[in-house]
Order: sequence, then structure tokens, then C-alpha cells
Amino acid sequence: MQMNDRFKKTKKILIKKVPIKGSLPPVRGPLGQIFLSLIIFLLLVSAYSSLSGLSSKTSDVPLSELAQDITAGSVSGIVISGDKLAITYKDGEEKISKKETNTALTTTLKNYDVPADALSEVKIEVKNDQGFLYWFSSLAPIILPILFILFFLWFLSRQVKGAGMQAFTFGQSKARMISPGDLSQKVTFKDVAGSKEAKEELREIVDFLKNPKKFLDIGARIPKGILLMGAPGTGKTLLARAVAGEAGVSFFSISGSEFVEMFVGVGASRVRDLFDLAKKAAPAIIFVDEIDAVGRVRGTGVGGGNDEREQTLNQILVEMDGFEPNEKVIVMAATNRPDVLDPALLRPGRFDRRVTLDLPDRKDRGEILLIHARKKPFAEDVNLSVIAERTPGFSGADLYSLMNEAAILAARENRTTVAQFDLIRSIEKVMLGPERQSHLLSEREKELTAYHEAGHALVASVLPYADPVHKISIISRGRALGFTMKLPLEERKLQSKKEFLDDIAVGLGGYVVEKNIFEDVTTGPSNDLQVTTALARDMVTKYGMSEKMGPIALESSGGKPLFGTGVGDKDYSEQVGSQIDAEVSKIINDAVRKAEKIIKDYREVLDAISKKLIEVETIEQKEFEEILVLHGIKLKKKKDIEHQK
Repeated sequence: MQMNDRFKKTKKILIKKVPIKGSLPPVRGPLGQIFLSLIIFLLLVSAYSSLSGLSSKTSDVPLSELAQDITAGSVSGIVISGDKLAITYKDGEEKISKKETNTALTTTLKNYDVPADALSEVKIEVKNDQGFLYWFSSLAPIILPILFILFFLWFLSRQVKGAGMQAFTFGQSKARMISPGDLSQKVTFKDVAGSKEAKEELREIVDFLKNPKKFLDIGARIPKGILLMGAPGTGKTLLARAVAGEAGVSFFSISGSEFVEMFVGVGASRVRDLFDLAKKAAPAIIFVDEIDAVGRVRGTGVGGGNDEREQTLNQILVEMDGFEPNEKVIVMAATNRPDVLDPALLRPGRFDRRVTLDLPDRKDRGEILLIHARKKPFAEDVNLSVIAERTPGFSGADLYSLMNEAAILAARENRTTVAQFDLIRSIEKVMLGPERQSHLLSEREKELTAYHEAGHALVASVLPYADPVHKISIISRGRALGFTMKLPLEERKLQSKKEFLDDIAVGLGGYVVEKNIFEDVTTGPSNDLQVTTALARDMVTKYGMSEKMGPIALESSGGKPLFGTGVGDKDYSEQVGSQIDAEVSKIINDAVRKAEKIIKDYREVLDAISKKLIEVETIEQKEFEEILVLHGIKLKKKKDIEHQK
């Protein structure tokens, strides 16, 4: 089952484009355009030849044959247009011919001994060809091909010029600029809830950009670089935009990965171009998101000394050193991995001011929810403080997704307001995914899932340092067949060893129930085992919570060895690794024995919770506490937690 007390879920959507059978690949690039132009040229030539062939289907007859036809009385009319003769026969057939230049047709026919009475029966009409149509029809077969060839040559030269210009602009910066006059994209500190300490730190930057003379006169130098550090979704980019909006300056935004290309020197060129643009638009802010893409520690042996990423980083360092105090250009960067950044970036004179953005607490979550609720109509029963209490560990991005999902749920059911029920459902949807109503369980699977979740809830309710249970459900969501929601009675910044040990026992409650009640183990506890094993290993290698290993840190927060060592390197021996594995196994086995004792001592409570779950599928906190009180289990209160600590 999905059990993660901090509710930190990483959602990844993999989209695979499947080509449609029979479809042609898109034409791209100058070569593709030239190929397309050749095809169009051949099609036009074919069409012109076809039209010319159609126009030439009318047969051409000599004057001698025309004289014989007139004598035979088969010609009904002749139209004279210059030297051309359009002959119409009595049977409807049309033919063409040519007469002698500067000689009348009647004179020519008399020379062919055409009788006068036969000639008088033929209607002869003379047309004078002149004007635009005459000249156009005469010159079009010559002019149109020439014009098309000229257009084709111009089109090819334009494509070649475009390719050449792209080669010249390849090293230009791809930064997106937000001008101070663009009110539609303007963000201020009022649009950023929480992060009070971070905003206070950044107000000095705003004052410097507005009035730099006040600082320069007293000899103060505002930091050139500000590094925003925090978990994903905590609002680093939004806060950087708010600084630019408060100061009313230009904002240049670019991602660290946009500097690096496969061609050597492109990244450094783009860095130079970006700083040149910012200096011309000063006062300005340059914001580099995910700077760890180019700012990782150098000299790790990956890529060699001429690595394009390292060249880009070197250029960033040089540009930041080249600032003058009065240039009024501030560089801001964001990362969620400050531990991998090169020390040269963090030294004084570069990114020497570091602002940490933590996950919002309960009060900050309430303020963030109010900001996201501005344009949403709510029902009378909506209480955002309850939602803030139920979302510990949620980032600002998670809260935005929560409010958006609630509005989508209301619109899906054709309602005009968002109710509290929609917000409660959206919490579970953001944490675990949508309900899988079509995923029906068999009777045995349903019973096993109910006992599994009841095991989590029972162990959490008995152990003194575990968080109280707020909801139990056996309705499938995402990849989970069921879930048990535990929420702390108060916000915590620190977590003790006793709390970790109880959390591990709670996580193994479902596994213990399956093993002892059903005398078998399924794939259901797989996620529980992963989470608890990782937590036990962190206790040993990161937090110094192992009595045998002592207060020693062997791994960083990312699970890799410390001090930027190479891939797969370890700073401890195989013997120490074996001791770590033994300590992790000891913590897990102790937690299993603790959970087994609780399941054995409170078997009646376990059965009662499971039967209720099978009946209603979802148990809220109030109903769950009634079952506990009925069986003599004391409820946890805030003062009890404080007394234990």
C-alpha cells in the first residue's frame, strides 16, 4: 500500500508519440524546402504541358484543303484573326489554319479556284486582335516560365540566407524577457504567500534596483548573485519574478539547460549575449532556473577538461566578476540541489547570498490557498483552514494543483460552485491519483486490503510517537489498492529517533497482518517495504541514529556519498557496508516484532476496523476514533504529544 507520511509524490508523465501509418514525415530545414520547391516546379510544368496539349488538340489544315472543303460546301464559317483562321464546319468540327500575310483571304481562295457561289455560302468574320488580352495571350507562354524561374531562384536564395542567419544567431541567448510595462505578466510580493524571511532578504535587492545611490553613497555593495534554494514547487521562480515586479525592472528568464548545446562554445556565447542584453536593459534581473544543469562541481572526470558544460560555467563566473557596482544588474538563480554546485559559484562576490525556501507550514498553506481561490466560486461550507491542516508537506505547486482539481471535479458534475467535498477529494487525488472505480477487487482481495490498511491504522493508534489516523480507505487510487492517511497534531521541523522507529513499525503493519492473519505475503506491501527500508538506512547513514555505528554520516541527502566523489564511489569499506546492512536489518526486525505484538494484543480491534472497512470502504477520523474508544484505546491529544517530548 502507498504509505508516505510526508506526502511527497513525484509525478512523471511519459508521452510516446506513435506515427500514423501511411503519413509522410514533415519537411524541415533548407534541404527539405528545396526538395519541396522542386516538386512544386515539376507539378507546374506538368500542368502547363497538359494545358498546352489540350489547346493543341484542334487540328491544323492547310489552305489547299480548306479550299476543297469550301468548294464541297462543308464549311459554315471562318473567323479571321490576323493571320490565323478559325474554321467551323457544318458538322460542328473546328479546325485552324493560316492565310498568306498581307493578302486577302478571298483573293487567296480565288487563286485556289474556289467558286464564287460556294464562297458566298461561307460566313466570313474579321476580328482585329489588339489590347491587353491579345498581348498577354501572345507573351504569356514566354513570360510566365521566366517569371516562375525567377521566383524559384529567389525562394532558394531566401532559404540559403535564412540558414546562414540561423548559423549567425545560433550563439544568441534564448532568454525570455518580461518588460516592466507588461502588466499581464507582472508579479509582486502580494502574489507570493508565505516565505516571509525570503521576501525580507529580497527587499534589499528591490531597494537597490529602485535607488542604488543610497547604497553606493555609504559604500555598501549589494550582492551580485542571489541563489534561491528549496524543494520543487516552493515558488523559487515566482519569487524571482516578484522581485522584478516590485522593482519595476526587466526580467530575463532562462533555464540552465538552454545554454548547453552539442557544439563547443555555443553555451559560452549565449552567456555573453545574455549578459550584454541585460546590461543594455539595466536595471534588470537575470534569472537562471535549474542552474545545477551547468553549475555542477568541476573536475569529476566526466566530460574531460574541455567539456561544454564546464566552458559555460566558466563564462558565467567570468561575467559575474566583470560587473561594475553601478551597472544595476542582479543575477538570480534557482536550484533544488545546492549540494552539487561548484564552490566557485558560491564564493563571495558571486552567489554569496543564499535564500532558502522551505515547504509552507499550516499558516502559509492557508495564505497560499487564499491566493489560488481568488477566481473560484466557493460554496458556503468551504473551510480552507481545514484543507491547510490536511495538507502537511504540500508545496505551493501542490496546493495550486489541489485547487485546480477541485474546480475540475465541480465542473465535471455540472455544478457552479466548489464545495468542501471537492477540496477533500482533490487532496487524495493530488497525493495518490484519481479513483479507479472500474478496478473491482474480488472478495478475498477486498478482505486482504481491508486488513492490510487496518493493520497500518491500528499500529499508528497504539504507538505513542506515531501520527494519528485521519482517514482509511480501500478504494483504489492510482497504483494503490487502499491508503491510510496520518496527519501530525502539530507542525514539525525536526523528527526524533523514536518517531522514526514508530513510523517504520506503522509502515510494516500491513505486512505483519498479511503474514500473521493470512499466513501469506502478497505484493501489496512492496511500497511499504521500500519506504521503511530507505528510512531505516537514512537513520544509520545520515542521521547518526544507530548505536553501533555511532554519530557518523556516510551518505548525503541525495543518497550518494559525500564530497562529490565519482559515480559508484564509496567513502567506507566493505566491512562498514556490512555493518550498515546489519543495522538496517535490526531496525526493520525490531519494528516487525513491535507491530506483531500490537496485532496480537489488539486482534479484536483489528477485526472491527476491517469489517467496517469492508462494509463502507472508507472510514473518516470520527468513525475511526469511535471504534478505538469502544475498545478502550486512548485517543492522542496535542498535550499528550508535548508531554511525551
